[in-house]
Amino acid sequence: MTGGSRRFTESTQGRLRRLNLVTSLPPVVFAAVALVYLDARVWWHVVVLVPGAVAAVVAFERWTANDLARFALPCVVVAAAVWPLGALVTGSPNAYWGICAVGSLVLREVPRWWRQAAAGLFAYVALVGAARLLVPHDGVRQTLVNYVLIPTLLTVLVTVATVLGERFFDLIRELEQTRESEAELAVVRERVRFAGDLHDIQGHTLHVVKLKIALARKLLDSDTARADKELRETYALVSGTIAETKELAHAQRRLNLTAEIENAKNLFEAAGIRVRVSREAEVDARAGELLGQVLRETTTNILRHAQATQVRITLGESGITIVNDGVTTAVLPELRGLAALRQRVADDGGELTVEQRDGRFWTAAVLPPSRDGGVGSTSGEGVR
Repeated sequence: MTGGSRRFTESTQGRLRRLNLVTSLPPVVFAAVALVYLDARVWWHVVVLVPGAVAAVVAFERWTANDLARFALPCVVVAAAVWPLGALVTGSPNAYWGICAVGSLVLREVPRWWRQAAAGLFAYVALVGAARLLVPHDGVRQTLVNYVLIPTLLTVLVTVATVLGERFFDLIRELEQTRESEAELAVVRERVRFAGDLHDIQGHTLHVVKLKIALARKLLDSDTARADKELRETYALVSGTIAETKELAHAQRRLNLTAEIENAKNLFEAAGIRVRVSREAEVDARAGELLGQVLRETTTNILRHAQATQVRITLGESGITIVNDGVTTAVLPELRGLAALRQRVADDGGELTVEQRDGRFWTAAVLPPSRDGGVGSTSGEGVR
């Protein structure tokens, strides 16, 4: 996977984790404060219980920032110490909450041993709770329920929920990697098509040139007139090939707009991007060729530079508009291909505009109406 693909994947996971932070941190903080408030009967109980709650909140915040590894050990040590102090000294049945939260989050830091770590976490919570039986204040049944059964069961449930959440992030990462691979593959297909066009132009020509030059060399001594003719034909052939190659390099070969729209649609769909094509009117062949070049260049830019999830292509009587989401930078990037096309469109009396607003990228090319002023037949909505 390329560096750009990794950045896109990390960006998506980062947004999901930040969303998780915004939606889940307030309830976590509220639960920590509520448990300390309910269980602390004297001031020094607060001193004992607060570190466990703080460790849980810190671990959760660092988990959402994907930076838990640096804080895992101190958070585990603090939360693990609070549970026996809370259960045996303050009589708090909820002091397990810190180690429950921290332990379930830290499991991701030991991927090879997470099952053993989870079993150890459950056993620790249960054994510390059972140690409460050594304090002769409550009945055995009530102690087992409040200090062993409920803490252990809730720790298991929280751990399962956390593991499932991590699996969800793993799935998102795999989907993003697949999407980026499809986008890269689409760009490769476009390059292969370009290479095929280049081969069509130069392959046959170079072979003919080679034969003609070999023939001219043989005729130099015996038939100079024929040799001169062969060399002039070779010169003309090479000149024509150079012109065609320049047209290809600048995307100036004749293009079929309908074929380009279908090709763009296939490329986007292969990359997992939703496409909506609206054909409001038909365009004459002269304008269609130039608009096809704009569409081809814009398609390549979207696949390479955007993190798009949807693209809308609108074809009007005198122009084309392509709108995509997934803008990854606040500043409009430099797109040299479109900059070169802008001059070509201007030379034809039209205008090519490229702008970025409201999290979307807009590319619009407008050409003057054809001389006959006719409006092609309207075909309505295109395909999605």
